[in-house]
Amino acid sequence: MLNDQMRNIVQQMPKAELHIHIEGSLEPELIFALAQRNGVSLAYASVEELRAAYAFSDLQSFLDIYYAGASVLLKEQDFYDMTMAYLVRSHADNVRHAEIFFDPQTHTARGVPFDIMINGIWRACQDGPISATLIMCFLRHLSEDDAIAILEEALPFRDKIIGVGLDSSERGHPPEKFARVFERCRQLGLRLVAHAGEEGPPAYIETALDVLNVERIDHGVRCLEDAELTARLAREQIALTVCPLSNVKLRVFGEMEEHNLLTLLDAGLVATVNSDDPAYFGGYMNDNFVAVFDALPLTATHARQLARNSFTASFLAPEAKRAFLAQVDQYFATTGAI
Repeated sequence: MLNDQMRNIVQQMPKAELHIHIEGSLEPELIFALAQRNGVSLAYASVEELRAAYAFSDLQSFLDIYYAGASVLLKEQDFYDMTMAYLVRSHADNVRHAEIFFDPQTHTARGVPFDIMINGIWRACQDGPISATLIMCFLRHLSEDDAIAILEEALPFRDKIIGVGLDSSERGHPPEKFARVFERCRQLGLRLVAHAGEEGPPAYIETALDVLNVERIDHGVRCLEDAELTARLAREQIALTVCPLSNVKLRVFGEMEEHNLLTLLDAGLVATVNSDDPAYFGGYMNDNFVAVFDALPLTATHARQLARNSFTASFLAPEAKRAFLAQVDQYFATTGAI
C-alpha cells in the first residue's frame, strides 16, 4: 500500500512524458463543448453516457471510440484547446517536458486540412506552461502509401515536428510494413519511435529496431518473453515508454499487481512511466505513478530512476537534458527520500 510520503514523492518529482496521444487527452466534457461549438452530432446523450462507454475489451474496441471522439476536432482553435487542456493538466502533475504524439491521418481523412491541425497543436505548445514538442504518428492499419502521402503533407511544417512514430492496431501490421517511409524520415533527420510489443509479439520490437531503426520503443512490455531481446535492450539502453493504466485497461495485464515495470527496471532497462490516452484510460501522469507504486514494491530509488529515465530518454538537446536531470537530483536531495 502506498504511504503518504511515497505518494507525495511521485506526485511532486519533476518528470517528462514521452508517450501521450494528444487526441487521447480529449475529455468527455471538452468533446461535448466542441461538438456544441461546431454543430457536431454525437451518438451519446450526455457526458456521463460517453464516459460510461469507456469500457474496452482490447485495443480495437478502444480505437473505435477514440476515432469517434476525434470527430469534434474541426478548427484550429479546437486543436489548440485540446492541447492546452493537456499541457495545463500535465503542469499540475509536475511534468516539465512532453513529447506529444498526434495522428494527422485521423483528421485529414475527415477533411480537416493538415495546417489547421498542426498549427492549433503547435500554437498551444508555444503558449503552454511546460516544454513540449511534437511527434507525428503514422496509423499502421492504413497503408504505407498513405503514410508516405501524409509525410509529404507534413514537409512544409518540418520545423514543427521533431520525430515520427507508429501507432494504432499492432496485430497484423508488423513494423516492416513501414520500412520505406521510416527510412525517408531518417534521411530527413527526424527522430524515430514505434509502438511495439504491447499486443504484438516481442519480434515486433526487434523489427522496429532493426528494420525501422527506431531509437525508442513505445510500450515494449512483452520484451521479457524473449531473454535475448531483453538483454539487448538493456545493453543498448533502448528506452521503453511504458503506460501502466493503459496496459491494465486494455488487458495486457489483468491487474496492476501483475504489471512488469519493476521487473523491467531490475533487468536494467530504461523504462519510463507515461499516460498514453489519459482521458480514456483513467488517468494522467500522477495517476499512473500512484497506481503502479501502490500495486508494486517500488521505492524512492525507483522513483528517482524513473524520473531520470524520462529525461534521459527524451529528444531534448543535451544541455536541456542536463538541466532537467539536475532538477530531479536536486528534488531528491532536498526531500531526503534517498
